[in-house]
Amino acid sequence: MALSRRTVLLSGAALGAVGATGGRSTPADAADGRPARPAVPARHRPLVWPFTLGVASGDPDHQGVVLWTRLAPQPLAEDGLGGMPGRTVEVQWEVAADALFRHVVQRGTQTARPEAAHSVHVELTGLLPGREYFYRFRAEGHLSPTARTRTAPDPASLPTALAMGFVSCSHYEQGYFTAYRRLAESAPELILHLGDYQYEYAREYGPDRPRGHEGPETRTLANYRQRHAQYKTDPDLQAAHAAAPWAVIFDDHEVENNWAGAVPEEPDPDFLARRAAAFQAYHENMPLRRYSVPRGPDIALYRRLRWGRLATFHLLDTRQYRDDQACGDGYRDCPAAADPGRTITGTAQEQWLLDGFRRSDTRWDLLAQQVFFAARDRDPGPTRLTSMDAWDGYLASRDRITRGWVAAGVRNPVVLTGDVHAHWAADLKLDYLDPAARTVGTELVCSSVTSGGDGFDSASGSHPWLRTNPHLRFQNDLRGFVRTTITPAQLSADFMVLPYVSRAGAPAYPRASFVVEDRVPGLHQTYDRPPSTARVRPVDRDRYTVETETGLR
Repeated sequence: MALSRRTVLLSGAALGAVGATGGRSTPADAADGRPARPAVPARHRPLVWPFTLGVASGDPDHQGVVLWTRLAPQPLAEDGLGGMPGRTVEVQWEVAADALFRHVVQRGTQTARPEAAHSVHVELTGLLPGREYFYRFRAEGHLSPTARTRTAPDPASLPTALAMGFVSCSHYEQGYFTAYRRLAESAPELILHLGDYQYEYAREYGPDRPRGHEGPETRTLANYRQRHAQYKTDPDLQAAHAAAPWAVIFDDHEVENNWAGAVPEEPDPDFLARRAAAFQAYHENMPLRRYSVPRGPDIALYRRLRWGRLATFHLLDTRQYRDDQACGDGYRDCPAAADPGRTITGTAQEQWLLDGFRRSDTRWDLLAQQVFFAARDRDPGPTRLTSMDAWDGYLASRDRITRGWVAAGVRNPVVLTGDVHAHWAADLKLDYLDPAARTVGTELVCSSVTSGGDGFDSASGSHPWLRTNPHLRFQNDLRGFVRTTITPAQLSADFMVLPYVSRAGAPAYPRASFVVEDRVPGLHQTYDRPPSTARVRPVDRDRYTVETETGLR
């Protein structure tokens, strides 16, 4: 009979008590003179309940999915090894067609090794397409939580619908991860994380920090492993991982703020070693395939997921291959941004993407990527002040890719974006300087899970940048996620918001909803909820947006 979670926790606690004393000699008993017991080497001690970081799945295809866990009975250990003994551990896994595991369809064993921080990646094949499955792990008598996953549909099929949500920017110190739980409760079939899964900073103190980071700023492999482990202990994040398969891509904070290719934010002769450590910890803690195992400071992250003939997800990497930000980063009027030789994707990834457009035969092509794609000029006059860290700083790259999907006849191009700590929606153009230019695509931008703190509500259309950039259709400064339903006829998007993240347990509700119709590029608003006056703050919206996105003052 399967152990209950309560039984597992109680047995883990009991083993924890044994492990706490197992390495110390016991003094001789004064009454009977029995000799002291010899110390038990750490590598032979019983394993305390090790599934403190939860379980996850990811990168589904029509035959399988990646299952993940990492053993860490002491997840916040400073050495980043989670309190694990320096030995291999055999981990059993099971996949079933039902949550009670009456119908187990596959099972096997994977070795968790110290050199990989006892992480486990199981690449399943041989499953049926378009099916829901349940999975769990066992290690030395301990049972993990059970989680749900799903395979993608058969590549030749046209599914009636896909429920997909996407998130970004979860700064542990700046709030509670309630948005993850609310996303899990929305019954998604697929979740995309678009970057800034964790933040590298040392602990900062203040009234806007409801909880704190463990450890220093992350620079070493031990630092990054510990930081990932701290984030993974969050129950709301674990709930989201357990609800559906994820597809993940990183942005900057998984390494350090605003890094670009081999160029760090500030001069650092050890940056490539830092990048290598960050990438190794990232793969160890994410449900990624062997394709993405890092090689030193390099990781293969861009890839595609296909959801039958309904959707192709092009997952991009806009950090590892980009040129350095022009004009010293920040918001600038920068002629160098128009240099045709500058790239945000690198030549190889750009050609891979353009080839994917030409080969695509699905209704929807979705570019899952990190930074704002549409033009955003913050100056109401003739000067153009745009973000050098976004696609505005790489104009030729944006133009080539936009013209690439137009030339390929991509049926419904949609860009999915994170990074900017606010909800945005935009119509995409070939020429943003021409208000009459036709719309050739759509961008949906999710707010942060917590980054930026509580934020505030405002009337739709009130942000000054929307008046000077008419292709920008919506903006809101509350935290949350985007919930989408994709069908052959349309993509509907609900911009879900939370009234606060400084306390746990906030509700989530749709602040606005939009529809993109098949073969009709551009946004049609279908719902708008007027803001609560209690959540509206009189602020300089231009300055607040720049500060919240960049941390610049």
